[in-house]
This record gives sequence, C-alpha cells and structure tokens, in this order.
Amino acid sequence: MKKQMIWTAVAAVAIATLSFGASAQNVAIVNGKAVPSSRVEALKQQVARSGRPITPDVEAQIKEEVIAREIFMQEAQKRGLDSTDEYKAQIELARQTILIRELFAEFQKTSAVTDADVQAEYDKFVAANGGKEYRARHILVETKEQAEAVLAALKKGGKFEDIAKKQSKDPGSGANGGDLDWAAAGNYVKEFSDAMVALNKGQVSAPVQSQFGFHIIRLDDVREAQLPSLEEVKPQIVQQMTQQRMATFQQELRAKAKVE
Repeated sequence: MKKQMIWTAVAAVAIATLSFGASAQNVAIVNGKAVPSSRVEALKQQVARSGRPITPDVEAQIKEEVIAREIFMQEAQKRGLDSTDEYKAQIELARQTILIRELFAEFQKTSAVTDADVQAEYDKFVAANGGKEYRARHILVETKEQAEAVLAALKKGGKFEDIAKKQSKDPGSGANGGDLDWAAAGNYVKEFSDAMVALNKGQVSAPVQSQFGFHIIRLDDVREAQLPSLEEVKPQIVQQMTQQRMATFQQELRAKAKVE
C-alpha cells in the first residue's frame, strides 16, 4: 500500500513537472489554443533592433500585444479572411520581404567593412585631396577690354574688394569682394587654376580667359590642404563602402540571373 502511494505521488510530481514545462513554453492559452513564447521573443528582437531597451514594462506590453494578436487572428480565421486571394498575395509579399531582408543582413555580416578597408579608402582620399590649397579672389567680367579696365583701376589704387562687389559677374563671390575661400587648384577650370598657381602671394594676374568670361585673379595665401582626420570621416566611409558593396552585390545577382 505504501509502495503504491509512493508511486502515485511520483507520478503526480512528474505530471506536474511536464505541465509546468509545457506552460513555460507558452505565453498564454487563448480559446484553448497555445500561444508560444517564441512569438514574444521574436517581437522582443524586433523592438530591440529599433533601439528601444527591453524593460520589464516593455516586455509586459509585448506579451499583451502577442495575446491580442492571437485573439484578432483567431477572429479573422473564423471569418475566412485567411483564404482570400488578397490575403495570400500579401502573405507572399511579406515572405519575400523577410527573405530578402535576411539575405542582405547575411551579406553585410560576411562582407563587413573592416578597419583596413577604411584606412585604404582614407588613404585614397588623402592622395586625391592632399597638397596645397589656395585662397584667391577674382573679378569676372565679360570682355577683355573690361578686364583691362579693371586692371587699370587697380593700378590707380582701386580696392580689389570694392571693384569686385561693383563689377564682378560672379554671383557667388562678387558680393564677398571676389573671395573664393580656400580650395584646391583642381576645383577650378584649367585656365583659371594655371594662372592662379603661377602667382605669388598678393600678386594680381593679367586678364585670364575661361568659358565663363575674363578673370582678374589675386592670390591671397597658400597652405597645405586641411583634411579631416580618419576618425572624423570613418562613419561616412563605412556607410559609403557598405552601400557600394550592397549595390554591387545586387547588380551581380541581377546580371547572373536568367530572365526570360
């Protein structure tokens, strides 16, 4: 008798343990249907990806959201909404979106931009933008005769900045006394840059013709190019390289696909 009671007690504990284990896998039972805890975990991951911390309050809200979804879903199924063509089309679109998102996420993990990649790209940037920068002013007019008249006025003591404000046809710099700010020579058309780099500081050029008209140029100063540090531009480099790699990946897949 005692032996039978012991086995009965053991069986009861076992059943209780199994029941607890099953209930731990579910967040709730809605109208007799189990709602798995995995749905809560999946929704928590989505919320975490958005940058929102998972606090106890947020987790409680997520559980309520999962239960509410199950209630609404059951009602929709009762009404046969899960068998409509529109529903099936939306499910297919959602499936495609999720799979494509996972594909791109996997690609980004396996093709992540490394510190060495960033350094190499920064070195290219420095090589292309290093060297000297020039601080110059110019007065832009339409004809050579007008340019020569400007030179004559300067030789008579006219102030470069005042003449630029009154006569320069360049809307960008004219109002600022012809000031072009600091820039590399490569930022200008060849005729302008060739004449500018040939000047000494404070020197004024002869009339220089370009596609825009005639320029009178004054070189105010020269310095080594002031480039941002690697750390300053690293986020932009990583973003740009990531976008470029993703675009290349997509183009390669499209090129390889047989589309009839």
